[in-house]
Amino acid sequence: MSIQRILVLCTGNSCRSQMAEGWLRHFSHGQAEVHSAGVLASRVNPRAIQVMAEAGVDISRHTSKHVDTLLDMSFDWVITVCDNAKEQCPFIAGATRTLHHAFHDPTFTVGSEEEILADFRRVRDEIREFCEVFLREHASR
Repeated sequence: MSIQRILVLCTGNSCRSQMAEGWLRHFSHGQAEVHSAGVLASRVNPRAIQVMAEAGVDISRHTSKHVDTLLDMSFDWVITVCDNAKEQCPFIAGATRTLHHAFHDPTFTVGSEEEILADFRRVRDEIREFCEVFLREHASR
C-alpha cells in the first residue's frame, strides 16, 4: 500500500467519521494518513469511544475538528459518511477522489442503554466492513 492521505467527513465529527478514522488507521497499519472532520465540530461521542475500544481500536485521544481547519491540506480521498456532510461539505481543492457512503447515525437512537449500545455496535461493524473493503479496493490506486 502506498501512503495515502484520507479525510473522512460527517456532520459533527463525533461518531461515524471518528469510527471510520479509527478503522482506517487500524487496517492501514500506518500506511495511510487519516483525518476526520465535520461540518459542525462537537466532541467525540463517549459511546463511540466505548464500542471501538470493545473492538480493540482506541479512539479516546481523537478530537472533533471542523472541516475548515483542514482545507489547506490535499487529500487522495475524501469520504463522506452521512448525507448532510455530502451536501454541506465545502469544496476541498486538494481532493483527488471522493466517495460517499451514508451510515445510520446511532447518536439519535432511543431506548435503553443496551439498545443504544447495540445500535452503536451495529454501525461500528458496518463501518469496519466498509473500511476493510475500501482499503482492499483502493489502497494502491
